[in-house]
Amino acid sequence: MSLRSLNFLDGLRRDHRQFAVIGLGRFGRAVCETLHKLGYDVMGTDIDEKLVAQVITDRIASTAIQLDSTKPIALREAGLFEFDTVIVAIGNYIEESIITTLNLKEAGVHCVVAKASTEIHGKLLKRVGADIVIFPEYEAGCDLAYTLTKPAILERLDLDQENSIVEVRVPEEFDNKSLAELQIRARFGLNVIAIGDGERYKINPNPQDRIHKGCAMVIMGSNKDIQRLPI
Repeated sequence: MSLRSLNFLDGLRRDHRQFAVIGLGRFGRAVCETLHKLGYDVMGTDIDEKLVAQVITDRIASTAIQLDSTKPIALREAGLFEFDTVIVAIGNYIEESIITTLNLKEAGVHCVVAKASTEIHGKLLKRVGADIVIFPEYEAGCDLAYTLTKPAILERLDLDQENSIVEVRVPEEFDNKSLAELQIRARFGLNVIAIGDGERYKINPNPQDRIHKGCAMVIMGSNKDIQRLPI
């Protein structure tokens, strides 16, 4: 996900409260349920009536209806074009995913977030106007790899394919040492942009600030350099 996408999403968090999710498989259901629990107005839709009925039964969306999202008239009649943000969670049916995304953007939907199953699928979604394209399986695989190889990484934000911002536990080797003593930039090519105890953080810490085992620091740099940290 790019910085442009992050800025776009930041605006959505502040100003928008209505979401529609097209495609109620596992991913779509998870999006519906999470947004609904957070207090947002969420409509779930799917061409499969059974999936729609299950969402209604489980009460994980404000409302749910059955429709064919490749038909513009069906989207219009259901009011999908009036939503602030529509998530196209159709991942395995590429043609339907692309047509649905095109229908939404041609109708003027402000933000369309589309799930892609392959790199080519993602490129096509962008070509037809998707504002944000996500790859859930790829991202889940990356997260698992980091969890298995670097369990001290608490959070990670990918800036691009080669660079990230990560929150990591301070290793024992760094305990009670100042940032000047550690020389993290000189040794690893990384920038420490915050230190803290997990709840409160100091942004742009001074070289004289000391860090302690069990606390956290936020570091920015290349993924290769992050892998060299003794964590």
